[in-house]
Amino acid sequence: MSREQAEAMMIDLTRKSTPAEGGFCTFQAVVDGGACPWKLDCHNCEKFVMSGADLVYWHRKREQWRAVAEGASDPNVADYLHQLFEPTARAIDGLEKALAGVGLLDEALALDLRRPQDYFGRVWATAFRAN
Repeated sequence: MSREQAEAMMIDLTRKSTPAEGGFCTFQAVVDGGACPWKLDCHNCEKFVMSGADLVYWHRKREQWRAVAEGASDPNVADYLHQLFEPTARAIDGLEKALAGVGLLDEALALDLRRPQDYFGRVWATAFRAN
């Protein structure tokens, strides 16, 4: 992905957003404290965004899914689990490409979520739509 393509997709989280599992919600009614009209189905919502800081979280999730699939007693179950996770895997791959396009991939991969002083870097404030 070129830098221009990645920058065109960027969303600045210094505007209003609220944390969601594995990303951020940018739907302003929810950000302002209202109820979510989609019943908190964040991963299927077009208002859900992932930042560079979320990359480590999603890498761990992908490894968990792979471990569960590899431990399945039946190959059909393993195939089903891989298919179920495929949309998320594509989102992770897209996030990596977008972060690489704007020069933040290495910083995102090196992020230590246990260090609160890291929370103020550009990798936290730069996000991309999950879809």
